[in-house]
Parts: sequence; structure tokens; C-alpha cells
Amino acid sequence: MSAPIRILLADDHALVRHGVRLILDGEPDLTVVAEASDGAEALEQARQHHPDLAILDIAMPRLTGLQATRELVKQQPGLRVLILTMYDNEQFFFEGLRAGANGYVLKSVADRDLVEACRAAMRDEPFLYPGAVTALIRNYLDRVRNGEPVPERAITGREEEILKLVAEGHSSKEIAELLFISIKTVERHRSNLLQKLGLRDRLDLTRYAIRAGLIEP
Repeated sequence: MSAPIRILLADDHALVRHGVRLILDGEPDLTVVAEASDGAEALEQARQHHPDLAILDIAMPRLTGLQATRELVKQQPGLRVLILTMYDNEQFFFEGLRAGANGYVLKSVADRDLVEACRAAMRDEPFLYPGAVTALIRNYLDRVRNGEPVPERAITGREEEILKLVAEGHSSKEIAELLFISIKTVERHRSNLLQKLGLRDRLDLTRYAIRAGLIEP
């Protein structure tokens, strides 16, 4: 009998982690080896435990699940990633796929879908909930009809990191320390964000971050 799939579970709500862990640990071929309460901690736990699969919530402090996914697949190319979210949202779904996730599971049906999603990810098969499949087909047909590619992200990964931290209320000095860059670089990115997104101030940036799912309202 092969060794169970080793899983890293990241969600900023302890009750959600507990519930999901009960589902996963109830299966003989799945075992949770590490938990994290935000995206940055997920990166640390992945480095420490080298899991086979990471299950990440989207809206987490410090780094979102999407940001963490991009870093994880870069740092550990063999790692599979599933996005577990309450958001039935096409934008997040496409962002997840673009970030390198193997599947997208809704929390509302996790008890039904998550175990199969884990096994599919380890077989290198994408796992998509029914609404996501519809969105994927519709998006493809629209692109063919209009001769357009899937739109690129409006902002860079670094700008997204800074946007999230600004919206969480961190000062330029704190952001510079967290990201190991200069205050001047933080200010430049912040200025670029305002210009790119057509926004005026920190309040506008915070509203945008909430709409983009980078922070919870």
C-alpha cells in the first residue's frame, strides 16, 4: 500500500481548518501534515514539511491563496495546489488556474468534492466544480467569437502584494520591512497602483482590494 498523500492546509479560520481536516484525515490515503493561518505561514510550512499537496483558502492575511500558489509552484515545482474557497467567482477561478492551481473547490460542497479533488490533483488531473466548467466553456467561446485572449492581470504580482498590505493598514515602512525592499520602492509601487487603477488614495485602494478578494471586508 502506497504512503498517504501529505497535505498542507491553509485557512485563516481555525474552525474551517478543523472541519476540513476531519474530512481529509478520515480517508486512509490522505493525511494533513501541516496547517497555516495565512499565505506567508503556508510558504514557511511548505518549506518545512515538503507536502505533496497544498489546499489554500483565497482570502487570507499577509498573502492570499492566489499569491501563495504562485510562490509555492515556483519554489516546489512538484507540489500540487487546490484552491478551497467560499467564492463562486469566475475571476478568482481563472486567476487560480493562471497561478498554477490544479483545482478549485467550493467550501459549501467541500464534504462532497474535496477528497476527490485531492486524488485528481495527485493524478495531475484538473478538478473543477460544475459552475467553473460552465465558466471555462463560456469564456473560451467568447474568446473564439471575439478573437481575444484571456485578459492579463491588471497589476503585477509585486504590486498586488503591496496593495494587499496597504489595504490591511500597514505603513510604507512596515511594508518595506515585510518585503525586504526600500521605502522608496514601496512608494513608487503605490504611486503606480493609483495611476494604473485610476484611484486616488488609500481608501480607494482598500475598496479595490476588497473587490479583488485580497482582503475581507
